[in-house]
Amino acid sequence: MGLLKEFREFAVKGNVIDMAVGIVIGAAFTTIVQSLVKDIITPPIGYILGKVDFKDLSIKLPTDTEPVTINYGLFINATINFLIVAFAMFMVVKGVNRLRRQLEKKKEEAPKEPPKPTKDQELLSEIRDLLKNQT
Repeated sequence: MGLLKEFREFAVKGNVIDMAVGIVIGAAFTTIVQSLVKDIITPPIGYILGKVDFKDLSIKLPTDTEPVTINYGLFINATINFLIVAFAMFMVVKGVNRLRRQLEKKKEEAPKEPPKPTKDQELLSEIRDLLKNQT
């Protein structure tokens, strides 16, 4: 029974749920980035380079059987995908770090509680209050 309870605590914690949401959003973001590279970025670059479609760029190796190709155009697309995702993640982390620094700065600037009175100060306050009540 203890293992089930531990697993439930683990699964319901905010960090696990946040991580799951991040993975789903990351997968959706990857699809968007792939479309951006394939449909928007590489066509103009290919056009500039002489109407070349990157996905078709390959080197055919001579063989007696089925053709073997090195698809370096697909590698170029994957590299562009990686660079865009890496830059986007860099910007997200940079933003989170900036927010974290601002929160830490606000915590430092927040007024601190006044120090608690010492035992001597407490005794003197009690004596003062007793003297006030006697008159």
